[in-house]
Amino acid sequence: MIPVGDSLRSRSFPYVNYAIILLNAGIWIYELTLAGTTQRIGNATMTALDRWVYDWGTVGCRVTDSCPAVFERAFADSPSAWFTLATAAFIHAGWLHLIGNMLFLWIFGDNVEDAMGHVGYLIFYLLVAIIAGLAQVASSPASTVPGVGASGAIAGVMAAYLVLYPGATVHVVIPIIIIPWLTNLPAVILMIFWFLMQVFSGVAALGARATGGEGGVAWFAHIGGFVAGLILVWFFRTRRRSYDVRHQYDRFGWG
Repeated sequence: MIPVGDSLRSRSFPYVNYAIILLNAGIWIYELTLAGTTQRIGNATMTALDRWVYDWGTVGCRVTDSCPAVFERAFADSPSAWFTLATAAFIHAGWLHLIGNMLFLWIFGDNVEDAMGHVGYLIFYLLVAIIAGLAQVASSPASTVPGVGASGAIAGVMAAYLVLYPGATVHVVIPIIIIPWLTNLPAVILMIFWFLMQVFSGVAALGARATGGEGGVAWFAHIGGFVAGLILVWFFRTRRRSYDVRHQYDRFGWG
């Protein structure tokens, strides 16, 4: 299911949400400029883009200080591993990765920002991003693969949306073979279904890892971000809410 809109309209302009989207897009464009160059790392050669992702993405073994010695030497001058828990949330691995994440953020983030205020939303977003990164590290503490992407933070935004607007309707496209089917779903159904899919996929990934496989999706970042969002939203929400266009008035008397 691909969300393409919802029934809510913000009462304030979502400056922070748009700024986050533009920052992610800008960083992706910068990544494209690095793709064609290479550099030496010890006895190995890697592209400048790969090095940049290793520097600013979250590498589990760097956070837990358990990397192989050769890895430690190669990336000894990289930024602090703890700092990358935040920076990794602004790096993407491809066009579809970026567009998919930004679509979810575009649809759900503005209404969460509306309810938290601009500063509160920014702090909430960064906190959830960091917790999501820690959750992924906890699931694979010795990993030497950099984790990147905004999906953990966006999972927290989705959880906040669920708490703040459980009665909202989300417009989704459901691909059936090659025919897209547009329908409306209650937000609570979409969010719970999405979260259960992350849990099932995360458990499957652990099983694959136990047999020598390695997944490419940070399922536990999604799970950790969602759970963090469910908890942190209670500390950042205000009485302000986006209004539902299906109703002329909401419970606070705004039209």
